[in-house]
This record gives sequence, C-alpha cells and structure tokens, in this order.
Amino acid sequence: MRVGHARAVAVGWVREEMRRDPSVGGAFFSGSTVGLPDDAVLPASSDVDVLLVRDAPAAKVGKFVHRGVLLEVSALTWAELGSPEDVLGSWVFAPMFRAGAVIADPSGRLAAIRDRVAAGFADPVWVRRRCAGVRRRIEDGLARLDERASLAEQVLGWVFPTSLLAVWPAVAGLRDPTVRRRYVRAREVLTAYGFGDRYEELLASLDGGGVGPDRVREHLAGLAVTFDEAARVARTPFPFVADLSAAGRPVVLDGSAELVAAGAHREAMFWVVVTYARCHAVLAADAPGRERVLRPAFEAAVADLRAASAADRRRRAAELLGSLPRWQAVAGAVAERAVAG
Repeated sequence: MRVGHARAVAVGWVREEMRRDPSVGGAFFSGSTVGLPDDAVLPASSDVDVLLVRDAPAAKVGKFVHRGVLLEVSALTWAELGSPEDVLGSWVFAPMFRAGAVIADPSGRLAAIRDRVAAGFADPVWVRRRCAGVRRRIEDGLARLDERASLAEQVLGWVFPTSLLAVWPAVAGLRDPTVRRRYVRAREVLTAYGFGDRYEELLASLDGGGVGPDRVREHLAGLAVTFDEAARVARTPFPFVADLSAAGRPVVLDGSAELVAAGAHREAMFWVVVTYARCHAVLAADAPGRERVLRPAFEAAVADLRAASAADRRRRAAELLGSLPRWQAVAGAVAERAVAG
C-alpha cells in the first residue's frame, strides 16, 4: 500500500468523524508517515497516526483498521497544542507542522501554526529551544525514578527518558523524531553529520553494551506470548491499552522483527522492553496471577539491558546524566551544520 492512499483513507475517516462529532475542531497527521512522499510504500507494520484537536480533553480512540488501513487516533486540546510559538519551540509538534500535516482546519488555527513553523523551523534560536526541551525531558525523567513503584513502572520511568538521548540528534538535525525507530533515526543523523563514531556510545546507553540477535529473537517470542495474554485480559483504561490489541500486534511484533532482520536488533530492544513493561502493567492490574507467571521473561529482557535492579537503573541514569554535556556539544554541532544546509 502507498502512503498517499493510506493518508487519503485517514482523511476520509477524519471527515466522517467531524460530521459525527462537532467538538473536533481540527486534525493533523503525526508519527512516522509525516513527511513521506505519497508514492512511498507503507510497511505492513506501520500505522497512520492522526491527532484530533478539541476544546476539552477526550480519551484516545486508539488503533483500528479502517478500509484496510491501520489508524492510530489520539486527541489533544487546543491548550495542550498551544500557540504557534509554543509549537515552533516543541520538539514533539514542530516537525509535524513543518511537513504540512494538517488534515482538517475549519477555524484556520492549524494553518496559522503551520505557517509560523514553516517560517521559523530552521531558525537557530528555535532549534536550540527544541533541543533544550529534549535535554530537560531527559533530566527531569531520570530525576524522578521511583524505586517504590512496580517493576513495570520503574522500567518505563527509566527507559523512556534514556531513549530521548536518541531523539536529541534527530531534533538537532531538523529531522522528525520517530518513536519505535528512534535509535535508527539517531544513527542516520549522526552519520550524516560526521558523528557516526559516537553512535555506539549512544546505543550502549540503552543496552549497556550489546544484546545479540538470537537473544533478541528469544525476547520477541516471549513478548508475543505476554502481549497476547495482556490483550486478552485488558480492562483497566491505561493510556496505552489500545495499543495492546490485535490491531496493534503487527506494529510491535512484526515491526520489531523487521528491525532484527535488518541488523538493528539492539535498536529493537527499546520497543520490546517498552511493550513488555506495558503488558505487565496491564497484567498486574487485570490478571495478577498471570503476571507472576510471565514475569521471568520480562525480567530477563530488562536484565539484558543491564538494568535488572533499581540500583542498576539508578547507576545507568547517573552515567547518562553525566554524559549530557558531551552530547550537548554533539547536538550543537549537528544543529549548526543542519541549519547551514
């Protein structure tokens, strides 16, 4: 399937939804399809992300198949999106609007944001602001590690801010920071701007030095069992629970297998461990007996990241925080070269 066809299906769904629900004030694309040409092939393991904008908060719609296309629909408020300058300074939202991702905009507010972002996206002042936002999120996240929380919560609290080190070069290089493939994107950007020799250090901040492909395949097999069990019992409305469904299964399992097949097995461990932790959060709430039975496989995956204990995660967080001044220099150099063209 071509990206252009998938986008057209998403646009059609948004139009139908806005007719059904007048509280939707606008919509735009997000995620990995932003910026791709219409004739690009959409991998079977990819979805099309859509953000609906409303005045008041609303629940995430989640993943579902519409006319043969896997959509993931989330919602945010106009206040959460912010002003054009807020978006221009946001490493999360600015790349979407730079790529012209507006789907529906009856009020013209999204067009105003798009035009402001397009005009200032590569301005060094705003590039530095977006990079500073990534660094701040790393520091704030790793400062909040809670050793009293469940293992799943502790792992999510450590792995997400840790992984933002991979987002930093992408933001500096004026690239869209993807989620599941963020380490692959970081490698591409570092290599393109002459810092390919720093990638091993960045990847080791995730896995502590390396996990072999056969071992990653074992973890994927274990995750498949855990995923299916979590999808079967899920009742508690976690924000991510819609991803743990039959519709979301190819994105996690097939997408991770594709990374392994491409030689990016170490990079795949990020989303493997994230999904394991989310599954165990669901199981602990909705099927605690099954959670205890399946926990050893999850613990083994975390151990292969050299982050098995709270002390390990605390040490790894301290090491990463200590490396930030060096990465600040790299990000600054990448940004300077990217802005210069």
